[in-house]
Amino acid sequence: MAAIASPGHCQVSVAKSFGSGADQGSVGLSADAGDDAELEGPQAIYAGDSGEIYLLDQLNGRVLKFDPARPEDKPQSLELPEGVAPTDLIVSDGDIHVWDGKVVTLQATGREDAPVRGLSITRSAEPPDEAITSTFAQMGSTDLADAPDPTSGAPRSLQSTDRNKQVIASHGRGPVVASFSALGGDSGVRIEVAPRKAAESLGRLELQVRDRLGAVELLDIDRQGRFFVFAENIPAVGSDAPNVFVARFSPTGRIEGVYELPLTQNVGLSRRFVAISPDGDVYFLRNRKGASDVLGVGFRQISKGKIIDLGGGGSAGFDLTDVPKLKAAHAGVRPLSREQVIQTGMEFANVRWRVNPSSYGNDPDTSCSGFNRIRRPGYLHGKVNQQVVGVPYCWGCHGSLASFASSIGRGKLAGNVCTRNDPRPDVAGVDCSAFVSAAWGLSTHFTTIAIPAITRQLPSGWDMLPGDALNKPGSHVMLFVRFTPDKKAEVLESSTGGCNGKVCRNVYPLGSLLARGYAPVRYRGLMADTSAATDASKLDAMTPQGKTKGR
Repeated sequence: MAAIASPGHCQVSVAKSFGSGADQGSVGLSADAGDDAELEGPQAIYAGDSGEIYLLDQLNGRVLKFDPARPEDKPQSLELPEGVAPTDLIVSDGDIHVWDGKVVTLQATGREDAPVRGLSITRSAEPPDEAITSTFAQMGSTDLADAPDPTSGAPRSLQSTDRNKQVIASHGRGPVVASFSALGGDSGVRIEVAPRKAAESLGRLELQVRDRLGAVELLDIDRQGRFFVFAENIPAVGSDAPNVFVARFSPTGRIEGVYELPLTQNVGLSRRFVAISPDGDVYFLRNRKGASDVLGVGFRQISKGKIIDLGGGGSAGFDLTDVPKLKAAHAGVRPLSREQVIQTGMEFANVRWRVNPSSYGNDPDTSCSGFNRIRRPGYLHGKVNQQVVGVPYCWGCHGSLASFASSIGRGKLAGNVCTRNDPRPDVAGVDCSAFVSAAWGLSTHFTTIAIPAITRQLPSGWDMLPGDALNKPGSHVMLFVRFTPDKKAEVLESSTGGCNGKVCRNVYPLGSLLARGYAPVRYRGLMADTSAATDASKLDAMTPQGKTKGR
């Protein structure tokens, strides 16, 4: 099949833009900072049944609802309940479902046309519908609590559901099931779509890219019966740009064209950054310095049967030759195996400790500069004298797990999500690069800008092994754990956004990280590949790359 070359992104328009603040027309955005502070803003968007857009403004503790056809109107504010700190949301049948380590279902209270309404947790004893949990899993919001320990040699599946199958509550056809199978090796996929409770087929979709497919998810079916599929093309050579796009198929399954998502190095990390309206409009969430935009993404037609080749329109990632190098950098304590790196990282994520009054601090504590929240990480709110899981995020803090425990015992505060202020000496925890430095066994804290001095950039994201990292100099770094069965990247990270202010395990579409400027790197102090190969049987469970069938 002939490839089509279409350089550049699809045209985009601003549906609505928000400045930084806490009033009704603004959103919470993190203040500018130095090393190791990813720009943080709204984490998710979703389109409701009437075409309205829901925006998760988690820093201000609310969901904003607005009509993209009336951008001049102020949004309605839906206030989150106390103790709910989500990182993702979806809307279905009038309910707002948010992800806070699990599905929490909310219903709006108060007058429907009021500028501010409350959200209350529904008390249903029924477990969340499979369509809800599957839709959350599209962008990596998935329950890792029951997943096998990456160092245990247990089966690789991240969740009990079959990730060659997906269930969604579509706008146009109700609940449907999508089944995925390989088509032409790693570059193509066939998707069979059927009603959830019927045997007939709604469509057979075939998609093929130039290089290698990353994540592939059925996002929605609109009222016209058109199918919308999220997909990533990830080149084998890291210097080539990944492409992240939504492909649109006709009701008969014929590919009509694509919406290329404008992911670039200056777009902040967010969980659910694309939404499909009931009428088939595609919206993209862009967090940038000083503002958060909801963009309408333009459509680009392609011919039937063509390989999707969007050229070099995406971000090629960071060129590490432009990052200042540290001369004579001394980092390693001793050579580490990949198992040891992942084991150390898991200990930071899984440690259980009690929040004493000294570590909790005054309530409220000193406010962060530039947005409406306090010093304390979100997962600690209301947890005084209770047990919690995970080392807290602390900007500018570093050290081992033992030093964290010692600091808490000596009465230091736990965590600090403020990033504009100077590092506080009275607080304990780790920021993103301090966590990765500790997992690599370093005696020195290497920031994201310094990490290139002790690592080598891998040719491709597909070359990553457990214990490698995804580094964005000057911003954020994640410790790579493994590829999930549906070709996403499972990571360990210390994050204020995706982890709600602590070290945790997370899952992200790989191409979407690469397009944002994250570079796959390997710490030079890890055991040589020949040494690591002797542990291949142990590492196999941690490294499904190259072995995943189907998706």
